Amino acid sequence: MAKRITTLLLWLSFTATAATSAPRVVTLAPNLTELAFAAGITPVGVSDYSDYPPAAKNLPHVANWQGINTERIISLKPDLVLAWRGGTSIRQAEQLQALGIKVIWLEPDSITQLVSSLRQLADWSPRPQQAQQKANELEQQFSTLRQRYQQQQKKPVFLQFGLQPLFTSAQHTLQNDILALCGGKNIFANSQVPWPQVSREQVLLRHPQAIVVTGDAAYAATVAKFWQPQLNVPVLTLNDDWFSRAGPRIILAAQQLCAQLQPEKTAN
Repeated sequence: MAKRITTLLLWLSFTATAATSAPRVVTLAPNLTELAFAAGITPVGVSDYSDYPPAAKNLPHVANWQGINTERIISLKPDLVLAWRGGTSIRQAEQLQALGIKVIWLEPDSITQLVSSLRQLADWSPRPQQAQQKANELEQQFSTLRQRYQQQQKKPVFLQFGLQPLFTSAQHTLQNDILALCGGKNIFANSQVPWPQVSREQVLLRHPQAIVVTGDAAYAATVAKFWQPQLNVPVLTLNDDWFSRAGPRIILAAQQLCAQLQPEKTAN
């Protein structure tokens, strides 16, 4: 009962003193924090692991892998909460909506949706032109890569996340879109789920010509050893945060991947 009264009092405070200037925005995943900043929005609350840009590190934390802190979010008097279906509790998000807080679900699982997400955030940004400009820049950078690599012969590639167990990404994920952009053919693109767990045997049967992982050279060596002697192919490494997070910095991962997957074309 005491918790319900506290929540009610916080909600009354929220409705009485809601911001009238720049919208107050809370982000519930690190990639959403990056999207907000790219759109010219400085959130008033963020999730754990929101460490980019550096300004995000000092903001109040309102969510982690266990869920969201509803009372703390309400105390921040947000006009908007950005949620992610891959990590935000639908039940908790509905609680915020029931209190009159607008919740927008963003889950960019393609290059097109990533750009669209930035354009959508322009409506909530104190600098909407920045959001539109960043969207235009990203769109142009992706277009440049597409034009450069679209004629390349498609190489079968295994996108590897983890070691034991093995996970990968399938179609309808941003990572699959990036691989296709660089002239790669995802050997698990036709999986029925976006992030399937796969076996060693399933990978070997598909004969990939390259493996893509996130991490450093030492981890790449560990992965290469894991697959030998049955599979001896290049292990390409990408920056983890750039590639794993569905945010604006994935263009940097795309540039990394294209250069490694198609070195002959890059050198021309």
